[in-house]
Amino acid sequence: MKEMTIPPAAMRTLIEQLRALVSSTAMTEDGDLDLRRAELRAEIEALDRDQQHELVALLWLGRGDYGEDNWAEAVALAEERHVGPTFDYLMAHPLAGDEIAAGLEEIGHDHVLLDGSY
Repeated sequence: MKEMTIPPAAMRTLIEQLRALVSSTAMTEDGDLDLRRAELRAEIEALDRDQQHELVALLWLGRGDYGEDNWAEAVALAEERHVGPTFDYLMAHPLAGDEIAAGLEEIGHDHVLLDGSY
């Protein structure tokens, strides 16, 4: 299993919020949605750069761009390509929450969504 620097509770919350935001976006465009987006943006941007790179790398693993053996390469590439807000990049991927969860499964940490630990 790969070591993660994002606290497990934070990871679980981020995935849940990403999933909820995507389903809310599909259903409505209201002020509550803007507040949810702002809160999620603040949480993601409050992560340190290494943690943001882990999120992006997990997304890439989850959608099949990389495998567990390429974890370090995916994180390094996420760092190299980091040019704007991570929140904006993640929101450009409608399945980001599911893909990050699949990335966690790829590296052996899928139980974080069940028990809140790595």
